[in-house]
Amino acid sequence: MVDKPLNITLFGGGNVATHLAKNFLNLPGYRLQQIYNRHLSSIKIFENRTGIIDDLSKLKPADLFILALKDDIIVPFSKKLKDFDVLTVHTSGSIPMAALQTRRKGVFYPFQTFSKDKSTLDFSNIPILIEAENKRDLDLLKNLAKSLSKKVEVVNSDQRKAIHIAGVFAANFVNYMYRQAAEILQENDLSFDLIKPLILEVAQKVQTLSPEQAQTGPANRGDIETINRHLEFLKQSPKYDLYKYLSELIINDTNI
Repeated sequence: MVDKPLNITLFGGGNVATHLAKNFLNLPGYRLQQIYNRHLSSIKIFENRTGIIDDLSKLKPADLFILALKDDIIVPFSKKLKDFDVLTVHTSGSIPMAALQTRRKGVFYPFQTFSKDKSTLDFSNIPILIEAENKRDLDLLKNLAKSLSKKVEVVNSDQRKAIHIAGVFAANFVNYMYRQAAEILQENDLSFDLIKPLILEVAQKVQTLSPEQAQTGPANRGDIETINRHLEFLKQSPKYDLYKYLSELIINDTNI
């Protein structure tokens, strides 16, 4: 716990910024003193709890600037803050720390998928990956991260990029597969609810088994007859090639 509140200014009004703001506002020892966004409407929900601004000339002195912005905006926006002697961090998985155009640089990356529409999110089990140029700044980030989460790790920019890529495979690509499944069910007058218990079982299984151990299905067991029946069913569908390609990958990986 710090002797006096550590002042945080948050930049952004999107998914990550919204959830960080909600948590910072209730965090002992820290004060979210301002949120900046070029559109005040995106941060208006916080106007009665902290300062909201759309003009950088209204920035107050702070201990930490957090850029919770889209990846393609982070670097050019950071140039606007180059004259501030404030630890400035971004929340991106793919942008190197060194790309920031500020005096003091760091990264504060909560490794989770965020949606504004989900009102609450338990940060205590969300891994927070941090990086800084020196021990003083790293300690500041470590204390903040540990105030939010039980899972805090120091990683370099290359490691963070690897984690981000892994997340794309495990979350974004998997969710795209859910979309394919939903469309197949819908096209055959079936509800997506039918497959939800299966999705949950697979997600729970990989908590105790490796993905390799958890893999099942016709491709994993070399059941070419079933695969061919499925391909026959999909022969007029744009999903035919996707099913065939993924099945071939699994077959090759299992060395059947």
